[in-house]
Amino acid sequence: MRPFLDQLDDRVLVCDGAMGTMLYAKGIFVNRCFDALNLTQPDLVAEVHQAYVRAGADVLETNTFGANRIKLGTFALADKLHAVNVRAVQIARHAAREQAYVAGAVGPLGIRIEPWGKTSIEEAEAYFREQVAALLEGGVDLFVLETFRDLNEIGAAMSAVRALCDLPIVAQMTTEDDGNSLDGTPPESFAPALAKRGADVIGVNCSVGPAPMLETIERMSAVTSARLSAQPNSGKPRDIEGRTVYLASPEYLASYARRFIALGVRLVGGCCGTTPEHIRQISAAARALEPGRERAHVAVAAPVAVVPEGGAGAVPTLREEKSRLAHSLARGKFATIVEILPPRGYDSAQIIERARALRIRGVDAVNIPDGPLSAARMSAMSTAVLVEQQAGIETLLHYACRDRNLLGMQSDLLGAHAMGIRNVLIVTGDAPQSGDYPVATSVFDVDSIGLTNVVNRLNHGVDIGGRAIGCPTSFHIGVAVNPTALDLDREVRRLEYKIEAGAEFAVTQLIFDPAAFESFMKRVDGFHIPIIAGIWPLESLRQAEFLANELPGVQVPASVIRRMRAAEGPEAAVAEGIAIARETVQALGDRVQGLQISAPTGRIEAVLALMEQVR
Repeated sequence: MRPFLDQLDDRVLVCDGAMGTMLYAKGIFVNRCFDALNLTQPDLVAEVHQAYVRAGADVLETNTFGANRIKLGTFALADKLHAVNVRAVQIARHAAREQAYVAGAVGPLGIRIEPWGKTSIEEAEAYFREQVAALLEGGVDLFVLETFRDLNEIGAAMSAVRALCDLPIVAQMTTEDDGNSLDGTPPESFAPALAKRGADVIGVNCSVGPAPMLETIERMSAVTSARLSAQPNSGKPRDIEGRTVYLASPEYLASYARRFIALGVRLVGGCCGTTPEHIRQISAAARALEPGRERAHVAVAAPVAVVPEGGAGAVPTLREEKSRLAHSLARGKFATIVEILPPRGYDSAQIIERARALRIRGVDAVNIPDGPLSAARMSAMSTAVLVEQQAGIETLLHYACRDRNLLGMQSDLLGAHAMGIRNVLIVTGDAPQSGDYPVATSVFDVDSIGLTNVVNRLNHGVDIGGRAIGCPTSFHIGVAVNPTALDLDREVRRLEYKIEAGAEFAVTQLIFDPAAFESFMKRVDGFHIPIIAGIWPLESLRQAEFLANELPGVQVPASVIRRMRAAEGPEAAVAEGIAIARETVQALGDRVQGLQISAPTGRIEAVLALMEQVR
């Protein structure tokens, strides 16, 4: 067979369709590791490949979309990575019988990488390189990197391929109906970026059907001269009597294949829901057209304003101008923040009354937690807006990654900024299993490091997709840190990552052991970031025991438990809790630049008493 790119330049090539859909139709449940079938049921995988060859496919993708160390590891199969990938190529090669090219299929790792996650680009590249090496050993003709949402991650995959070989690379992003990637990057941005990074063919696959994908191809065609590829789903999936069904007919998909080809697409195929019959119809359409190299001239809407490489050019707000709390910390002043939980219902009168009392007593800000301990309360954002508007005191809005996807978080934050919120404390969030609704699902598109990057980009006038948003936001970015974490090395490293991502101050987990806190402070002495200490004036022995045994990340020394146990009566317990908190604050000395005092039961009397004693 001729080299792949030479053949592609002479005529349109047809890629195969869905592997997972066909395996699912053959009785393989979706909770199985489809990649492992290369070892356990190779004949089943071979049957699918052979059906696509008979249908007219010019390119077979190996059954290795999730055959990387991370995804295989979720099935306890990481040690089978090499065997799974090599065997996949052998199966596809045998089925191709020199009638089709064999493409090594590489999908996302299944984790977020920097700047959205804690995995570095270098680590991601190493994971990809491991899979690529095995596919190369098997003997692939090219690589198809597909269904990526993040330019950084697909860039790491491309670097892994280029580090080991010069075989052709087909690089494909996955998009929403609006044409933007799942992270919000528009095709006017990702298409040139993929070409610049050295992809031989750039395209889109999965997530959407042929109609919205055609619009995306139009937009890509307008901004790049690179070879294009398109592999749509067979429409949107439907659940029919417990089975996932795709409803777009082979004829319908073939009609759009003709339109893709008219726009200059050189590699066309199918993704989820497509079958050999879909590919048969697409192949017939491609053979009938056999277009030349001229592209159709298609009128498209004016492209979205794309941020040039290196940023939007917007001037970020100076830190001391972002908020009164930011001004105080930037000038080295000591800050006092009090944490009050949002109400269980929608009546905010009580929390507003307490916030007014705190403002009168000189508190700098009220901290509003976001679904603390995964409990359902009034939204932290709504509570913060009401407190600022009606109590006249700044808030520190907790914002957790648990409940929203990346696009929803960006929308929330832009809305919060429009309503006047400036101080945010970014946290990953407690798992639902620890709260009132253990069966609730989590999202965790990103962790606190990734979300810090998101907010920092907004502060520079750029959204998560790299587009200008107009005036930059002015968020004062805070993050959480646990000085008594069991793995202190990891905690310090994560704090360093958060600072690199744009964190401007840190609030600690609750501190009851000043000696342990001192050890932590020695580790972060060179970080040059204000540290605000978390303090909790205990109210009872039961509360102390709960913190010691049931609140993740908090360490309460046995000596504190003994003191609370010795207190006789509720009033004595409150007084002892205040005394313990006062001694803790005094022991911290000038090592911190502020206090965050918790009032978890909503009663602020103990908070005010502590403030009076340490003032």
